[in-house]
Amino acid sequence: METQIENLVVYGSVFLLCLIVVMIYLLKLKRGSRKVAAKIVDAKKAGIHEPVSLHPVVDPNSCIMTGACIIACPEKDILGILNGKATTINTSQCIGHGACFHACPTQAISLCIGTEKRGVDLPHVNQHFETNVPGISIAGELGGMGLIKNAVEQGRQAVDHIAKTIDRNHKAPFDLIVIGAGPAGISASLAAKKHGLKCLTLEQDTLGGTVFTFPRKKVVMTSPMDLPLHGKVKLYETSKTELLNLWNGVLDKNGIVVRENSKVESISFVNDVHKVVTLGGEEYLTKHVLLAIGRRGTPRKLNVPGESMEKVAYRLLEPEHIKNENIVVVGGGDSAVEAALLLADQNNVTLSYRKEAFQRIKPKNGEHIKNAMDQGKINVMFNTNVEIIDRYEVAISSESGDRQKTTLKNDRIYIFAGGELPTQFLDKIGIQITKKFGEAVLKHN
Repeated sequence: METQIENLVVYGSVFLLCLIVVMIYLLKLKRGSRKVAAKIVDAKKAGIHEPVSLHPVVDPNSCIMTGACIIACPEKDILGILNGKATTINTSQCIGHGACFHACPTQAISLCIGTEKRGVDLPHVNQHFETNVPGISIAGELGGMGLIKNAVEQGRQAVDHIAKTIDRNHKAPFDLIVIGAGPAGISASLAAKKHGLKCLTLEQDTLGGTVFTFPRKKVVMTSPMDLPLHGKVKLYETSKTELLNLWNGVLDKNGIVVRENSKVESISFVNDVHKVVTLGGEEYLTKHVLLAIGRRGTPRKLNVPGESMEKVAYRLLEPEHIKNENIVVVGGGDSAVEAALLLADQNNVTLSYRKEAFQRIKPKNGEHIKNAMDQGKINVMFNTNVEIIDRYEVAISSESGDRQKTTLKNDRIYIFAGGELPTQFLDKIGIQITKKFGEAVLKHN
């Protein structure tokens, strides 16, 4: 009898202990869910809950709440646990590196582009990055993969496939012409060299593509990437200059010359090969073409009086050389905020943004611009638009009911209003463009 009582006490104690542990766990889980739910509410109010590009989508039926996706993500509050399942929070802050996709042990995450309500225009490509036009492929930002590591990988994979399938008996002087010398184009050029392809690389501006337009001091967030003919590159935080020096060094070592300032005007199919014509009138014949250009095409303009003046620019290259000037920065994205922050140390900076709050900027940029505003380093004018640009002034109007107009002294104005997908260029080539509504571009089989 005493033994039975002792056993009951022991089993009862164990049961009670287990119950306490479970209750503590459930309470902790409930508190965590409340925090995540509050973050989602805040994200919706701030306009950063909806994705703008590549982003994770969680299958709740497959998620087992390991939290591996949250741990793997180097960004802040992209994912969280809500009611026992992983969910997205600040989806617009996602930069599409795919760390969550690879970390999930149950393959519950897919990387998607667009949403059910808002589509994203993308050229149609197959799993080998080939378009509907035979002999023309697309890799990198134009195809929806803007992250450096992903663009590098796509450029390599696209050329690997071309090297396997190309008919080497064609009559064109080149096997491949790579258009664009950003991350995807550089990787593709190196891969072409590795496979012994006769390759020419054309760049409308300068080596580096979009990366070159980053302000010189900007830190490029990236992750390890496998660069053809070079190997593994482990860069987690690096400056634009360091990254460009790396690419220049690898290209020089392998004897690859990029023809800069060679904007491609047209691509046509002639006698079973492609004819590539530049704005300067140069003509090249090639069996294959790889488009590794950016999505923005030409910068979007404000279309206001005075915008053609020399003091107006659409990118910031050397902020450290600009001092003691009255500067207006237009825009509310990361590029505009980063430019304003870089210029604010040595200049009088006003940031004009047409909306009432910053909606789609990285968390760190949000913190930095708030601190700069609190300290009076930057004059931020929300709900405003630039109306007139004069030689020494800029007229800015308020979007409020009274439509007040403010005139500021001005030496320079930087406009970061985004850019347009080069639709017309793609249409002339015959490449199909489709609008993606939440479609998976990377998912487990």
